[in-house]
Amino acid sequence: MRLKDKRAIVTGAAGGIGRATALAFAAEGARVAVVDIQGEAAEQVAEEIRRDGGEAVAVAADVSAEADVRRVVETTVGAYGGVDVVFNNAGIIRRTTALDIDVDEWDRVFGVNVRSIYLMAKHVVPVMAEAGGGSIVNTGSGWGLKGGGQALSYCASKGAVVNMTRALAIDHGPQGIRVNSVNPGDVNTGMLRDEARQLGQDEGSFLAESADRPLRRMGEPEEIAAAVVWLASDESSYVTGSALVVDGGGIA
Repeated sequence: MRLKDKRAIVTGAAGGIGRATALAFAAEGARVAVVDIQGEAAEQVAEEIRRDGGEAVAVAADVSAEADVRRVVETTVGAYGGVDVVFNNAGIIRRTTALDIDVDEWDRVFGVNVRSIYLMAKHVVPVMAEAGGGSIVNTGSGWGLKGGGQALSYCASKGAVVNMTRALAIDHGPQGIRVNSVNPGDVNTGMLRDEARQLGQDEGSFLAESADRPLRRMGEPEEIAAAVVWLASDESSYVTGSALVVDGGGIA
């Protein structure tokens, strides 16, 4: 029960890493706001938590929109009295080069992957500071630390996430707020399969290529969730501004 009585927000929580983390948070004793643009799917995850004896509320929201982010924070505070943990996990990828991505797509990637984290900080930091601190974990990527092919906007946005995390840690450490990023490699999620479709590649071959790393397999959502639980918990009480890589050795 490493997160006993903590009040947590998880964005992009309807599937993949977000769902696994929402479930892991609840299993560790947290009360969870399950946030996703797909409201019905978010409610299904919240109901799964409640069936297992946990506390959860579902919030349908576009985290690139300030009004929605404000509502997420207000809903969580209204339900649980505060916010101790945020996992900014919502993200999208477009497998394109500079030549074949249009401006609207570029802006959407940065809206979901980057602006959402700024907006959450803007609205949740005052709540955390008033309570004496908290933990924010942002989903970066191995491609936020090195380059990748045909993923210009994604690489740029995740690089921004990693360095924005450091800046937030510097600004808000004096308020007792820790900010870290978790940086997965290829993980067995629907988003990874969508990449194969975007690139017009056979899914099986694409997934097999994703396993080409020292541990010879892709990651599972629960493995990333375990790292996020650690960063959210008091076990990592002296860790802030870090970029924790969880990728099976992919960028080693």
